[in-house]
Amino acid sequence: MEKKNSGGKPGTATFAAGCFWGVESVFMKARGVKETSAGYTGGGFEKPTYEDVCSDETGHAEAVQIKFNPKEVSYEKLLAVFFNNHNPTTMNRQGPDVGTRYRSAIFYHDEEQKKAAKKFIEKLEKEKRFSKPIVTQIMKAQEFFKAEKCHQKYYRKKGIEPTCHI
Repeated sequence: MEKKNSGGKPGTATFAAGCFWGVESVFMKARGVKETSAGYTGGGFEKPTYEDVCSDETGHAEAVQIKFNPKEVSYEKLLAVFFNNHNPTTMNRQGPDVGTRYRSAIFYHDEEQKKAAKKFIEKLEKEKRFSKPIVTQIMKAQEFFKAEKCHQKYYRKKGIEPTCHI
């Protein structure tokens, strides 16, 4: 008799927190994350390229889509990784990177993720974790356009440590 997959259905999460190279690098190291892809989402332009998104006219954010095992890591723990590794209080900016493509955003895939994101932000605000208000957008996940191959696993391919995230 064939054994059934006991791993369960993988979860999907999508986050934007500045330059996708650093965001992907952080999530690649997170326990329970099985796959990461750098890409573009949240805009109104069909099949954008890196150059299109850099124009800041497509509305897309540089984002990372994550496939994770919910039995190994909760969505809330992924939210913690997200908020621990960027500044969610700066509008359209992370460090020296400026523009709408560098905004802080959570792209939820279902109502549970939406509720969890709102609750997590409320908790951070109540704890006064940041000295300024959190400006992270919470948006329904839209089509995710995978970035060009040269942008995937960028830091791993270059053999360097990420330098664009706190």
